[in-house]
Amino acid sequence: MNPLALVPSPIELAATRPTGHHELVTRLSRSSVTKHFDAYADIDWDHPDFRIDPEDARFERPADCGIGRTAWYRNQRSSTRARMGLHMLVAQLHLGIEFESILSRGLLEFASTLPAGSPDLRYAYHEVIEEAQHSLMFQEAVARAGLPVRGLEGIDAWGARRVPGLGRTFPAFFFLHVLGGEAPIDHAQKLELRRRDALHPLVRRVMQIHVTEEARHISFARSWLVANAAKLSFAERWELRLHAPFVLAVMANQMIAPPKWLLDTYRVPASVRREAFHEDPEYQRRLADGLRPIQDVALETGILTQGLTPLWRALGIWSDGPSVARLSPST
Repeated sequence: MNPLALVPSPIELAATRPTGHHELVTRLSRSSVTKHFDAYADIDWDHPDFRIDPEDARFERPADCGIGRTAWYRNQRSSTRARMGLHMLVAQLHLGIEFESILSRGLLEFASTLPAGSPDLRYAYHEVIEEAQHSLMFQEAVARAGLPVRGLEGIDAWGARRVPGLGRTFPAFFFLHVLGGEAPIDHAQKLELRRRDALHPLVRRVMQIHVTEEARHISFARSWLVANAAKLSFAERWELRLHAPFVLAVMANQMIAPPKWLLDTYRVPASVRREAFHEDPEYQRRLADGLRPIQDVALETGILTQGLTPLWRALGIWSDGPSVARLSPST
């Protein structure tokens, strides 16, 4: 099977202009009924090809970006490179489970504010179901890898516990968090799928399922923000303008870069960490490109203005492109 066969078409990813928000949400709900996955029915976990060997060379990170690009990593033994690549993957999956939990709780808070019969209410429950299946899928892969993982800690955990409540009290800010977690990992997984047979088949299958359904989730969050931007108060709009770039920068790096505890486990020198992430232009470009859907929404809704672009650039989350022409000069 072509590993990109299940990647959504541009039609599914389209913004709301062609049909309007309610029409789009109705179509997304219909798609959730006709094109959905079960973590166990749609993955043959016990298939011999899906067995996880921590020394499998297919888990090694490619040499085109990030840690795989460094001489330090390439000079490690093959078994170490593979184990570290697998460990990076399962750490990301474990973080994904935490993010799916935050997202689902926030969606339930959001749904509790909606009237019966609302298209948004129906879609929110579809998405909660899909996120639960993703968590089942991720946790099964993590368990079979057999490597230790750790969740969010300290101020990151403290902040994460406060996000679900935004689904009820400030849904625009909640959906900005949703996009901050979903868009970067969606972009990264689509790049991984381009490696085709170089990917371990279980990893490929998990990513195929995830990006297929994440397309709907990203499309809904984008559409809701665009459709409801005009309802934001002056204070809410300014809160989004001031906080959005910092939230997006933190979340994108959390979702893409290996956590500190993992780099400490493999004794990655500080100079290598800087080289792999902070100083690697390809890594920085991919991070900004992963946030591009959010930048487009921020431009369209007025959350991002010309006066704020230096801050977005300084935080490494700015991506040049045609949509820049829509920049508002207001600050």
